[in-house]
Amino acid sequence: MVSTSGLSAVRKGAALKHVYVTGHRNPDLDSIASAIGYAELKQKLHPGDTYAPARLGDPNPQTEWALKKSGARAPKFVPHIMLRVKDVMNQDVITSNWNDPIRDAGLAMARRGISQIPIVDDRGVLVGIITERDLARMYIRESREPSTFAHSPVSVSSIVSVLEGELAAGGDQQVAGRLWVTAMSLESMGKAMGSGDIVVVGDRPEAQLRALELGISVLVITNGAHPEREVVERAKEQGASVVRSPLDSYVTSRMIQLAVPCRTVMSEDPLTVGPEELISDITDQVMEVHYRGAVAVDSGNRPIGIVTRTDLVNPEPRRVLLVDHAERGQSIPGVDQAHIEEILDHHHIGDIQTKVPVAATFDPVGSTSTLVMERFRLHGIEPERSTAMMLLAAILSDTVILNSPTTTDRDRKVVRHLEEMLGVDAEEFGREMFEESSDVSRLSAEKLISRDSKTYQLASGDEICIAQVETVGTALLERKDELLRALEEARRSSGYLLYALMITDIAEQGTKLLLAGDAAPVEKAFNTKMKDNVIDLPGVMSRKKQVAPKLI
Repeated sequence: MVSTSGLSAVRKGAALKHVYVTGHRNPDLDSIASAIGYAELKQKLHPGDTYAPARLGDPNPQTEWALKKSGARAPKFVPHIMLRVKDVMNQDVITSNWNDPIRDAGLAMARRGISQIPIVDDRGVLVGIITERDLARMYIRESREPSTFAHSPVSVSSIVSVLEGELAAGGDQQVAGRLWVTAMSLESMGKAMGSGDIVVVGDRPEAQLRALELGISVLVITNGAHPEREVVERAKEQGASVVRSPLDSYVTSRMIQLAVPCRTVMSEDPLTVGPEELISDITDQVMEVHYRGAVAVDSGNRPIGIVTRTDLVNPEPRRVLLVDHAERGQSIPGVDQAHIEEILDHHHIGDIQTKVPVAATFDPVGSTSTLVMERFRLHGIEPERSTAMMLLAAILSDTVILNSPTTTDRDRKVVRHLEEMLGVDAEEFGREMFEESSDVSRLSAEKLISRDSKTYQLASGDEICIAQVETVGTALLERKDELLRALEEARRSSGYLLYALMITDIAEQGTKLLLAGDAAPVEKAFNTKMKDNVIDLPGVMSRKKQVAPKLI
């Protein structure tokens, strides 16, 4: 904040491209790790921009274990990608103090080509706003009524300031009388002027003395004329102030009217918005106020930006890079309104639509983290150790320690490279991860069925949801009835055609499938029968390759 003559400004630096790199909702380890890794790589390749990893939900136990083990920082939680006030507001905001002359505010508006200026108190807190309409109303009022400062006292120091003049005698004081421009005889002056008034007069010593005899408070001598000694002495005797103005009498009188403090002209209770508010929520309010704008304020009600109608017309969308998914239902809320920079995924092509051509990779490997690490090596760059450990954990998670049918030679090659780089044994590392994070006994049924769930859209337009829990042993199946009730309740509330839960035993390398919805098509798809509300799928480990394609 820089203060000059009562005005202050917050300057905005050069705008940089800011891109959120994010995986899907209810993120698994691969979603979090690939966001961390790809954001790091992009940042190194494009240091002038900002690539920030983001997450759309809480980390699951595997991810928490990997974050703690690696020392990596969890990505920032981003609830949506819709435009907020801070994305469109002008941060180069000029404010004026409520005690400043309105001339200062008017000049600032003219210099910047703006139609309003926030007014703050001595603490910097917003107290009002001055608009072009406020200034116009003041001029119209002054042209129809006698000029008086009865309701808006003005200080001598402000008069000197707006005139860019000189205080020739007396001191600063508040004046609340009327404003006169002397064009009358000495006799007539006594019939109108009186105590507390301001009198503007040219090089007429007799008129100057007569005005002081009548008890006026401020004598303003125009055209740069110097007051005679007798005038100065008389002013001192009466406690009046004498001001020299370099301007002619007409302009001087108009400028003095601009010496009143901003607080006497400002509109109180201006429209304010918070920086995190959605522009879709504030647009109607901005259009309704006559100045077509809002003041963005911080938690202390201090101005930090201005949002005008122009800012709301075709604003630049926020930018996002999607990893480990390409389904709108799995993606960040508001993705349809965002500028998608790129898609990097190892699943099928989803239903994300873009407004402009976009680089998109859908590569059939076991993990998106494999694709990220391959790109590090392509550019001859090694990730930070914490990032490398996250990528290794994610690949081992998605491929179930390279045992999943989705595993490719490319996954194995990347794992071998990371083993050498980190000095760890991948199989031991993976087993430790699964053993440490497989205890889900304390989680509620609702949490279990939602923490790693993915929504898929069918050709009919209906949606199904498939959740997966990786564990060791059969303890979780003892909660089968509780889990089935949670599945059915979630299916009904979300309108899914089917809600399935895969309970995958990494030791036995098989899955028990729990279903809410019509089981007949599922039985047909897997050529098996449900028993006690469970479909046994030996050898099935992958949701992406072995379950989702059949159910879709």
